[in-house]
Amino acid sequence: MSCFVSRAGMFLNLVLFTLTLVCLSGRSVMAQGVTAEQVLGYRPSQTGIDYEIPEKDDIAKCELKVEKEGDGSAWVVYGPQSTVIRRFVDSDGNKVVDQFRYFKHGLEVFRDVDGNENRKIDQCFWFNTAGSRWGIDSNEDGRIDEWKRISAEEASREAINAMIAGDIQALSAVLITPAEIRSLGFSKEIAEALQSGIDDPTGQVKKVLDGSKVLTSGTQWDRFDTSMPWPNLIPSTSGKASNDLLVYENVMAMVKNGEDTGFVQIGEMVRIGEVWKLTGIPRPVEGQSTQITAGGLLMQPTVSASNETMASTGLSEEVRELLEKLQELDQKSPNDKSSRREIETYNVSRTQLLGELAKVAETAEQREIWLRQQIDGIATATHLDGFPNGIDQLQKIESGIAGQDKNSPLLPYTTFRRLLAEYNTRMKNSDTKEVAELQTWWTQQLEGFAKAYPQAEDTPDALLQLAMTTELNGKTKEARQWYEVLAKNYRTAQPASRAIGALRRLDLVGKPLNLAGNVLGGGSLDLRQYAGKVTLVIFWTTWCEPCTEDLPQILAMYQQYRPNGFEVIGVNVDGPNEPIKQYIERYKIPWPHIHEEGGLEGRPAVEMGIINVPTMILVGKDGKVVTVSASVDDLKKQIPEELQKR
Repeated sequence: MSCFVSRAGMFLNLVLFTLTLVCLSGRSVMAQGVTAEQVLGYRPSQTGIDYEIPEKDDIAKCELKVEKEGDGSAWVVYGPQSTVIRRFVDSDGNKVVDQFRYFKHGLEVFRDVDGNENRKIDQCFWFNTAGSRWGIDSNEDGRIDEWKRISAEEASREAINAMIAGDIQALSAVLITPAEIRSLGFSKEIAEALQSGIDDPTGQVKKVLDGSKVLTSGTQWDRFDTSMPWPNLIPSTSGKASNDLLVYENVMAMVKNGEDTGFVQIGEMVRIGEVWKLTGIPRPVEGQSTQITAGGLLMQPTVSASNETMASTGLSEEVRELLEKLQELDQKSPNDKSSRREIETYNVSRTQLLGELAKVAETAEQREIWLRQQIDGIATATHLDGFPNGIDQLQKIESGIAGQDKNSPLLPYTTFRRLLAEYNTRMKNSDTKEVAELQTWWTQQLEGFAKAYPQAEDTPDALLQLAMTTELNGKTKEARQWYEVLAKNYRTAQPASRAIGALRRLDLVGKPLNLAGNVLGGGSLDLRQYAGKVTLVIFWTTWCEPCTEDLPQILAMYQQYRPNGFEVIGVNVDGPNEPIKQYIERYKIPWPHIHEEGGLEGRPAVEMGIINVPTMILVGKDGKVVTVSASVDDLKKQIPEELQKR
């Protein structure tokens, strides 16, 4: 029987298998004519599932067993490493398989379910490293019709993939529906605005994709981003809806086109039950289109022409008029055909309105919301060269806040974004000779910020950037001091994990390197397996030009010295959807590669505090680290020296 079978024959064959499940306990499965290869021939109903598929030569090493599970039984396939790679279950004991479970490194990542037991898949579940989605295929045609559970991150990915494929059905599954707009009880004005955002998705998608250089057939979703540290809960008493609303504002999706990074505006997202929904069609940021993302309807105070509504929401006439102007401006926001002047005019006008709203805000909380939007808008547009004199404007806001309240959390918030914008602008305009001077200026600014605002929300990020920049400039001793400050004083902050890893890495010379993880293609690897070998550990990515440039010389050393006991282990820290396997095949890289989810934010990179690639760590025969920052020239000398040691 072939490893590949049609879905039409799947259930018939599996029914024949399961008729003997209960009576097979204690008897040989092979005696019944069922093999692991046959079970491994079945595939998930959905595409893009990263599950374990044994190499052809390893299939014979797989073992098929029948095991009891609850009221029923299961066909279980164990892979060459004795971990579960398939588990096909008869959950209710009626001798019909109704759950098809697929595994990766011993963890279940996907499950097809025949909920009504008509021998067709109607539910799909993603687990563990594959995410948290629960999809419903109501007409059982192999496509998800609606989601019962999906995170904001996964919904943004589904939306981008659907846009790329021009798949309106898949996009509609993550767009808010008219029925959901009604069920949340939105005010008339918001309901109408939301409805207009999802009207004619086919036409809107066609318009967006026509001529787009950001969303093409080769585009890959990279990650979810938002200006908000967490979703905001809008109470029903706000006057926006009759139900509480959990909202993300200003969501962006980062995408990759080869080595190029692009941005797609997702906009505002709202959670309905366990499902995150988009409130509009995603819009790619094309070319010089550097307009500020509109803040969204739900996170702004309610606008209404009704005096009754105004009274209930507490909005003054002045606030209402400014909000109406803001909405009118956003409705005429620039597109990819707009001139640079039009984009700059829009950005300036929008931030001016946000500043006026902050001035007339009736509560400190409202004032802070508008100011943060204004500050983020100016900073973002300045980074994208879409705001004239943006740094001066941020400096002006910074001075204004300092003049009113030097203890305001908005003061360091503005200062940090002004510094980032200034550094980015100066970096783009610096020649090679000026870069060293700029790096000195940058470390001074970061150090000054951290000392002036030790409790600010951005201080851990500032300290991490300070430590990383200092290390990259070759000042390891000073970098270590800053990593120690971050690790000690901000232990619960996310940047502290990388600082702790960096300290571990910097202290490795002369000590054993503990390295283990999952390997591309299946299985796991532990550096202890290489005892007695001189081993080079390379942290790398497919987009790293120096990694590719160094590769021919490393391959040559590998071929020359491997007979003498030299080995190489790659640790790939690419993000999702990068062409890792294609890269390895293209350059014919023979050594194994550890790879786990998360890229540079994943466990292997964070545990070693990796701040750039390639990072090459050489380990001696005794398992102790020789160097943590080897160059190719270093290796040409160190490898033969280490091989000669006993």
